[in-house]
Amino acid sequence: MTCPPQPSLHVALVITKGELGGAQTHVLELCQSLRHELRLSVLIGGSDADQSPLARSLKALGVHVHGVPQLDNSLSPWLVWRATKAVAAILAQDPPDVLHAHSAVAGVVSRLAGHWHHWPVVYTVHGFGFKRQAPWRIRLSAWVAEHMLAAWTTRMICVSHHERLLARGLPLPQERIDVIPNSLQDSPWRAQPEAQTAQLVMVARLAAPKRADLLLQALDLLARQGLCPPTQILGDGPLRAPLEAMRERARLHHVQFRGDVQQVPERLAQSQVLVLLSDHEGMPITLIEGMRAGLPIVASRLPGIEEMVTHGQEGLLVDEQVASVAAALQILLTNPELRVRMGRAARARYEQHFHTDAQARALLRIYREAPMQATARWPMTRPRPPQKVLAGVSARQQQRHLMWSLGGLLGVAFAWGLSQALQQQGWATHVFSQT
Repeated sequence: MTCPPQPSLHVALVITKGELGGAQTHVLELCQSLRHELRLSVLIGGSDADQSPLARSLKALGVHVHGVPQLDNSLSPWLVWRATKAVAAILAQDPPDVLHAHSAVAGVVSRLAGHWHHWPVVYTVHGFGFKRQAPWRIRLSAWVAEHMLAAWTTRMICVSHHERLLARGLPLPQERIDVIPNSLQDSPWRAQPEAQTAQLVMVARLAAPKRADLLLQALDLLARQGLCPPTQILGDGPLRAPLEAMRERARLHHVQFRGDVQQVPERLAQSQVLVLLSDHEGMPITLIEGMRAGLPIVASRLPGIEEMVTHGQEGLLVDEQVASVAAALQILLTNPELRVRMGRAARARYEQHFHTDAQARALLRIYREAPMQATARWPMTRPRPPQKVLAGVSARQQQRHLMWSLGGLLGVAFAWGLSQALQQQGWATHVFSQT
């Protein structure tokens, strides 16, 4: 009896956290689709990475998982350096052909480790941190990191066309940027939008940029009008306690916080309307889960979401105002026929655009091309192995961009240090350093 050939291409995926979330679901779906085509390993950040929901699901698939406690959601230079050394040490034991990073900090660490060891790095952007809706400190640090490390990005994958437009401002050749929408394998669980008692559900991590507080305010407004739909909020996070306190103050006893749950498809099938409110998004997995279940949607009017949901067809898009959210909820809660029509349209859109087959084919192509593409080189790094040197105009352009970015960063760092010194001498206020 002849054993089947084993996959030869080794792809190592790196993600900052193993908690329940969109990026984690994306990684799990990717591994489910490609585990027979590739040799996969996954590095997960966080002190409890080995016991995280993502790690447990991946181990059940037979995927090799490494915990990286040094990797967390911080861009502190010292912590980034520690995480980079830890990731590089793990991967050096079984060097990958391609390194695939997910989420911002993992993208920074992976590109540093990949550049030093000459591993090509594919970076999936689940949402740029320098969007205008993000706090200015996050915007600044994300902008600096992405501009500096663009030259060391072999391929960048954006989950929406809006993210790709943002990526056009980076010093990265446009042919290195791909759009591959998030996708999910199908599930047998289907919602019944026509049910007389309509239940709302929101699936989100209870932290910025998600706006569960906006949903509670809208439900408070509806309750004052005598409309109290049963509501399930699935997910956990640092804002759970304040949100529960907000619910108690408003006496919204029909709202239940369920925390992190594993049976999301089943719970969605028990609901009639899916809600997702947020300050900014890439292409949220939650909406794909709802569309797969055949749920009508109420969601924030954001560029990435507008690529998924057409207002008036698969759901209703709202501005971030309490009255706007409450009005959309009231329309769907009181109109079963509209819920059925929008739910069917949502399911059809999932079948046409968000199934995993197309994503798997596109990723396989990128993984096979990445080892043959050159990136800029840091002047102090060890020599690149001869078989991987692919000189070209694109790589030299990236090298120049890198050096200019580093020069700009040093200039900003010098100005900030000078402002701190002036502030300590009492010659300037804290506003000067912030400026």
